[in-house]
Amino acid sequence: MARIEGVPAERAGLFKRLVYWMTQRKVGKVVEPLQIAAHHSPIFRGYIGYEYALTQSHRVDVKLKTLASLKTGALVGCPF
Repeated sequence: MARIEGVPAERAGLFKRLVYWMTQRKVGKVVEPLQIAAHHSPIFRGYIGYEYALTQSHRVDVKLKTLASLKTGALVGCPF
């Protein structure tokens, strides 16, 4: 649970609504860290750029990336 509310789709700009839609389609919901990052546009663009680069990287096997992501989430106590 975050200390601040995320930016809802109704208040988001065109780019943020597009990212929300793509996330909804891929994950099934708009994840909270994405909504929190949407408060500050430069951070939001950096976050999206990082996630895009991570998915496009082919140096590490996809299964290993998924496993590392799950392990990291478990270590920091991420509910998602």
